[in-house]
Amino acid sequence: MRVVFSLLLPVLLAEVWLVTSLNFSSHSPEAQAELESQDLQNQTWEENTWTVPSDEEEEEYWLRTSLQQLSNETSNFGFSLLRKISMRHDGNVIFSPFGLSVAMVSLMLGAKGETKVQVENGLHLQALSQAGPLILPSLFKRLRETLSSNQDLDLTLGSLAFIHKDFDIKETYFNLSKEYFDIEYVPTNFRNSSQAKGLVNHYINKETRGKIPKLFDEINPETKLILVDYILFKGKWLTPFDPIFTEADTFHLDKYKAVKVPMMYREGNFASTFDNKFRCHILKLPYQGNATMLVVLMEKTGDHLALEDYLTTDLVETWLQNMKTRKMEVFFPKFKLDQRYEMHKLLQQMGIRKVFSSSADLSELSAVARNLQVSKVLQQSVLEVDERGTEAVAGTLSEIVAYSMPPVIKVDRPFHFMIYEEMSRVLLFLGRVVNPTVL
Repeated sequence: MRVVFSLLLPVLLAEVWLVTSLNFSSHSPEAQAELESQDLQNQTWEENTWTVPSDEEEEEYWLRTSLQQLSNETSNFGFSLLRKISMRHDGNVIFSPFGLSVAMVSLMLGAKGETKVQVENGLHLQALSQAGPLILPSLFKRLRETLSSNQDLDLTLGSLAFIHKDFDIKETYFNLSKEYFDIEYVPTNFRNSSQAKGLVNHYINKETRGKIPKLFDEINPETKLILVDYILFKGKWLTPFDPIFTEADTFHLDKYKAVKVPMMYREGNFASTFDNKFRCHILKLPYQGNATMLVVLMEKTGDHLALEDYLTTDLVETWLQNMKTRKMEVFFPKFKLDQRYEMHKLLQQMGIRKVFSSSADLSELSAVARNLQVSKVLQQSVLEVDERGTEAVAGTLSEIVAYSMPPVIKVDRPFHFMIYEEMSRVLLFLGRVVNPTVL
């Protein structure tokens, strides 16, 4: 099985496209003996049920705390993945922890035994999954519904499945994938790879409103199934930067090198804090719809990579609790990132190995699953940040003492950013900008 996870996020002030595609093809039958011996934890969806507390208040409390735990662990998974990426290169980074988690959990519906357990552990979701085999799909469904229902957030999520015309997919997997991920199935003849490529690209181009016209350059004719998840986040600053104040300014790459970048400027009320231990500024740049870009700027140029070893949900929560809103001047660079990662290599380093091997157990997906494995998980992300947004929200600014000078945060050196939804705290995107002038 070949998995292609293509995540494309144009973020116009954070317009984000996430496309995840998992592409399945055959592996050799030699692994049959090993697969048949894997009885441990080989639970089927039909054999297990998930029961929730009967009392409505207890159920609501349980759901709220479970969603918070899901959000926290997805964020910690993202921070762990960032550290793995940093071991390979120290340049610009952009990816979606939420998007990758959704893709892998939808795949888990078809997995059993050690294959499924490794995915749960790698995603940091093993504790939550103990409540029942469908708990994770149920929680992700609830979270997706909550995000999609926020009209001001302007977040669009969807799933497509391109299935080979004679591929024997299990009815249970088919029904569960539609119920929990609302997957739309499209019959496809992968034997005619050229025609299949055109069909898949056409659908994705249509669903992403022309943002991704050509996701696939080629498709393996042995492909049986391609799962595609996409997310569009068209974030608009709650208060936009005025382009009239954008000017070329210096961005320090390190102690010795610098580049010129278009630097945006705005004076207004901003929430921020300073971490004395790590010597960094943390700044909130809010979007409409209760989403936020959190910017983390080290006090000294060149210290940004050292911070990554300590990034956790608890640390970010501490920053948010210590935020104070005051009148400030903020200088923030315009930038665009375009990054592509072979996530399967990183996931294997995090312990998710079996699903990528000939001994993968995907027997909940298909009766012929002994011939299936995942070969690739690719993620491509594009992030663009500029001045655009709706008109500033009218409101009364807090009074400033006469003659006092507002504090200044100038983002003119490498920084990290997180884009998350405020209510759920779900980490939609995570990255760093080392050089705003390169993709």
